[in-house]
Amino acid sequence: MSVLPVMSLAASFLSVLLFLLSLLFLLSFWRKQKKYQFLPPGPAPLPLLGTPKYVGDRAACKHFPELHKKYGPMFTIWKLTEPVVVLWGYEVVKDALLNHGDKFSGRPSAPVIDRYSEGYSFPSIGGERWRQLRRFTIASLRNFGMGKKAMEKRVLEESQSLIQAVSQTGGKPFNPINLLGCAVGNITSYALLGEHFDYKDPKLLELIITTRKFIFNTHSPLHELGNTFPILLNMPILKQKIFKESSELMTFVTSYIKQHKQTLNPASPRDFIDYFLIKIKEEEHLSGGNFSETSLLMTLIALLAAGTETTTSTLNFSLVVISNYPDVQRKVQQEIDEVTESLRPPGIMDRAQMPYTNAVVHEVQRVLDLAPTAHYHTVTEDTQFRGYTLPKGTTVIPFISSVLSDPSQWETPNDFNPGHFLDDKGQFRTRPAFMAFSAGKRICAGENLARMELFLLFSALLQKFTFSQPPGTPRQDCRTLKQNKIKNLFFSQLCATPRPLSP
Repeated sequence: MSVLPVMSLAASFLSVLLFLLSLLFLLSFWRKQKKYQFLPPGPAPLPLLGTPKYVGDRAACKHFPELHKKYGPMFTIWKLTEPVVVLWGYEVVKDALLNHGDKFSGRPSAPVIDRYSEGYSFPSIGGERWRQLRRFTIASLRNFGMGKKAMEKRVLEESQSLIQAVSQTGGKPFNPINLLGCAVGNITSYALLGEHFDYKDPKLLELIITTRKFIFNTHSPLHELGNTFPILLNMPILKQKIFKESSELMTFVTSYIKQHKQTLNPASPRDFIDYFLIKIKEEEHLSGGNFSETSLLMTLIALLAAGTETTTSTLNFSLVVISNYPDVQRKVQQEIDEVTESLRPPGIMDRAQMPYTNAVVHEVQRVLDLAPTAHYHTVTEDTQFRGYTLPKGTTVIPFISSVLSDPSQWETPNDFNPGHFLDDKGQFRTRPAFMAFSAGKRICAGENLARMELFLLFSALLQKFTFSQPPGTPRQDCRTLKQNKIKNLFFSQLCATPRPLSP
């Protein structure tokens, strides 16, 4: 056979193949269009690429406001060929997370986390596995004293160590984030790992650093790349880079699990690890059970990440805020002095008699807006919601930032105003739009401990010190504080002047 007919045959085959591939692509595209034709409106996606400009945590705060103005309280962006529905404002987010909580309780696939957690990542799992682990986790933490007098005593003891550490700064400028991290890290370590550290103990510093690196890594572009294109996780070099911080924290926590297994006394559990190990023993006869050393490891990592860095960052931002609002600081200190008579540190029972201090703690969290998008959700079934149809598995972003600054819910949403949480008589009032811990079925499991820590540690520090900006530093108003959020969270410099307390 001559070369020419062979080439002609090959060209014909190639043409047919391209035609069939194009036909398959168009058929797939048509099916997707039909499946997603009743989604909320949004910017037109590019073929295969979606709307990359609007995807990712960094893009959310920058672009979501303009999309909301154009498309309304629900709009759709595209991550490659998959839709992502954004919920904007208190009414829509409340409707989804509270009124339709079960339908919006799913989690989207997270290939990076799923790979190293073997499907046991506490924030990412769903279904019956998530329900069992969440119920057990909350019950165990309560058994250990979470939200009770025993834990309050532990936090108060830690507040004294923190006060002593701050006193050693001698009124000179210092970055509070490390000392606050030690205090919060110790409280979390005590509850989960059963260990308390000196502030200079290398193991405490290792816990803080590895946890912080782990959190930063989960929000890194490399991590997002691995989630978007899971095939990249098969490349050894890239896989090693993506999993490096996760591996370090896993190694740290695994050492404590091994120690606890060797010293476990089922009749006298010491901490969360012990409770979990006992549960594993109870269910070891069940095939495919949800309680194993892997699920213990992943639950511990999730609780450490959620229970240390977020509370530390919020406390740090609290001190930065009140150093820029000296009138607010003086009013808090006056209230603390009147209630405690300067004889004892404020306790959790004092919260009802300290409405202004409580209001300041809440308003700081509202202004901080630490997790604007929170963890993404998915709908667990085909869902009719506010005139749209969301197919099962559709990713949903409840944009918490839009709730915490919703002008229909907050009198002065762009200002730092503790009055948001005070009624006409100056008493503390709860606000339904305060969703700093998210809401509904997926609300933060450690909310009660975090609330306790924030109130007690903030009050203890304000009772003993007046915090101010270093000399020559310009004052920041609310807008500037938010614009410089990263700097204020991790690189702030403050001066702590001891207060002369009258007996």
